[in-house]
Amino acid sequence: MTAFTANDHAMMARALRLAERGAYTTKPNPMVGCVIAQGEEVVGEGWHERAGEPHAEVFALRAAGERAKGATAYVTLEPCAHTGRTGPCADALIGAGIARVVAAMRDPFPQVDGAGFEKLRAAGITVESGLMEAQARALNRGFLSRVQRGRPWFRVKLATSLDGRSALASGESKWISGEASRMDVQRWRARSGAIVTGAGTVLADDPQLTVRLGDDTPFVPPLRVVLDPGLATVARGRVREGDAPTLYLHAPDAKPPRGLQAQTAAVTVREGRFDLDAVLRLLAERGVNEVQLEAGATLAGAFLGAGLVDEVLLYVAPVLLGERARPMFDGLGIDAMTQKLKMSIVESRYLGEDVRLLLRPGSPT
Repeated sequence: MTAFTANDHAMMARALRLAERGAYTTKPNPMVGCVIAQGEEVVGEGWHERAGEPHAEVFALRAAGERAKGATAYVTLEPCAHTGRTGPCADALIGAGIARVVAAMRDPFPQVDGAGFEKLRAAGITVESGLMEAQARALNRGFLSRVQRGRPWFRVKLATSLDGRSALASGESKWISGEASRMDVQRWRARSGAIVTGAGTVLADDPQLTVRLGDDTPFVPPLRVVLDPGLATVARGRVREGDAPTLYLHAPDAKPPRGLQAQTAAVTVREGRFDLDAVLRLLAERGVNEVQLEAGATLAGAFLGAGLVDEVLLYVAPVLLGERARPMFDGLGIDAMTQKLKMSIVESRYLGEDVRLLLRPGSPT
C-alpha cells in the first residue's frame, strides 16, 4: 500500500474541492478536479466544467505551462485514455512531462477502466491511486451507480412535520418547510440529472420541477420525468413549461398524442404499477446519473419498498400536522418491529428553523 504524505492529502483535498465546482454542469460526465504541484507549490489547477469541453487535467496543464515538467498531477479520477468529445488526458499529461500522477480512484467507465494508468506507466510516469478514494466515490456516486449498477443514484426528497406527516389529508403540502429549505432543494435539483414525479402530484400540485437558484450560477436543467400510465397529464400542467426537457413514462398500451411521441416512453406495467427498476434503467440509458424523486407518499413508498432508494433528503419542520395528515411513505406493510426499515443519518444541518437530514437505508457501518 502506498504511503501518501500530508502534502499528498492536502493536494488531493484541494482537487476534490475543485471537482465539486462542476456538480451542476458536468452531467452526465463525472466531476473531476486536478492539481499540478512542484512539491508543496501549486503550479496549475482546474476542474471539468462542462460535458463536451476540456477535462480537468487540460485546464490544469494550461495553467501550469512549462512548470508541469517533472511535477506531480493530483487527479480525483483516473485520466482518460480514449478519444471522445475531447482527446485523451493521459496523452496530455505525458506530453507535458508530468513525472508522477496520484489518482483518487480508478475510472470504471469501460473505455477507461485502467487503460489510463497503463498508458501513463508505459510512458515512464509513476502512478499511484487510492488516495482519498472514499471521498472521490461519494462525490461521484451518481456516475458510479450508472456505470457499475446500470441505474442512477436514487434520492427521495421529502418535507415533513415533527409528527412525520408530509401533507394534509386534502393533499395540501405548501409550505411545510421554510424558505431556507426550499432554496436548498434548488441546489439538490441542480445537481440531479432527472427529477421524477407522479401523475397524482402533477394533478394535485401542478409543480414546475425546474431549478431556480436565484443567481447566475450555471447549471444543466435536469430532465423532468412524469410517471403517468395513461398519459392523463400529458397535455396539461406547468411541468411542460420552460426550457427544461420533460419526459412522460407510460404503460405500453397508452397512445401518446401526435407530435409528443419524442417526449414519451413506454415502460412495463405490472398489476397497474410501473416496473420501477425498469424506469431507472431507462433513465440510466439516457445518461442520468442522479435522480431526485419529488412525489407523494404512494410513489415514495413504492420505491422504498422495492429497495431502490439510495438516500432520503428529509427536511423536518418544527410543526405538527396531526393524525389525519398523510405519512411520508405509504404501502410499506410493516406490521412488526422486526420488519422495520433502518436508516442511517449521514448528515444533519440546520436550515433556518428546519433540520435537514441526509439518510441512507441500513444501519451505520
